[in-house]
Amino acid sequence: MRFYTLLLITLLAALVGRASTIVERFTNDPAMDGWQIYGDTNLFQWDSTNEVLDVTWDSSQTNSYFFHPLGGFYSKTNDFLVTFDVNLKDIAIGTTPGKPFTFELAFGLVNTSTATNGAYLRGFGYFPDIVEFDYFPNDANDFGATVSMLMISSQTNYSGGGFTDPLEMEPGTLYHVIMIYTAANQTLHTTMAADGAPFGPIEDSFLGSGFDDFQEDAISISSYNDDGQNPFGIVPDYSGSILAHGTVSKIAFASPLPVGLINTIAAGRVQFGSDTNWLYTLEQAPDLQTWSAAAPPVMGNGTNLVIQASNPPGDHSLYRVRADLP
Repeated sequence: MRFYTLLLITLLAALVGRASTIVERFTNDPAMDGWQIYGDTNLFQWDSTNEVLDVTWDSSQTNSYFFHPLGGFYSKTNDFLVTFDVNLKDIAIGTTPGKPFTFELAFGLVNTSTATNGAYLRGFGYFPDIVEFDYFPNDANDFGATVSMLMISSQTNYSGGGFTDPLEMEPGTLYHVIMIYTAANQTLHTTMAADGAPFGPIEDSFLGSGFDDFQEDAISISSYNDDGQNPFGIVPDYSGSILAHGTVSKIAFASPLPVGLINTIAAGRVQFGSDTNWLYTLEQAPDLQTWSAAAPPVMGNGTNLVIQASNPPGDHSLYRVRADLP
């Protein structure tokens, strides 16, 4: 007897509440699509020939953001997705005199009013209202390279978990990152791929009972200044700095999530609400680990989309739907 179970691990959304979709592929001047720069404009340059954004993370410069307003505020009660593709060219730490340790490069959501305040010091640790992917390169003092998934409230309450180390992002590798926050379990789940192969896994970040809320109104590529570290003369002093270069080829935000409620209408056949900006793939697995495409990818049509597995297995299978930017 065949037995099929529909499993959706990542992209389950209730189609209610505030809605926003921002998709940037850098085929056109991003400034014409609503993107803005705060801080050092030289850190973000559109490469029209290669259709990428050239990014410099330089902690010796002022806080700088390449950002797009979301059209409203998003909080812990909203489901949302952030995804981007990044290829790092080079990374150097300890580039600011007296700050020899590691420092982060960042992507995610910010509160523009808070982030552009002169008192916003990432090095000091005062940085409320963020939902962020941070990468800390390895240094010579046994701090392993770390991917950090971080949520911080308006009152600077920190999320739990979210630190994956050692995990090193190699220059010259294209990394695809998907960050999915689900309000039902107040968890930020992240997956990564390196040149198309699974990378990680990445530890989830979650909100505790004392977490008040965050208020985010922009998606951002963020280069933070390294000022404000060790204000109380803590010994040892782990002050750090970074200078890194890379390219971003795709970046997007979606809320609600780009996959609506999934219904199983037959064995290996599913139906769900779709979005025209996304490419959908039905995946199947005999367990929770070994996923493979069950059917060719299909572009969203803005309404209900039906996908049928091409070759359902004879005994049982688990299914999920993956959404990607084409």
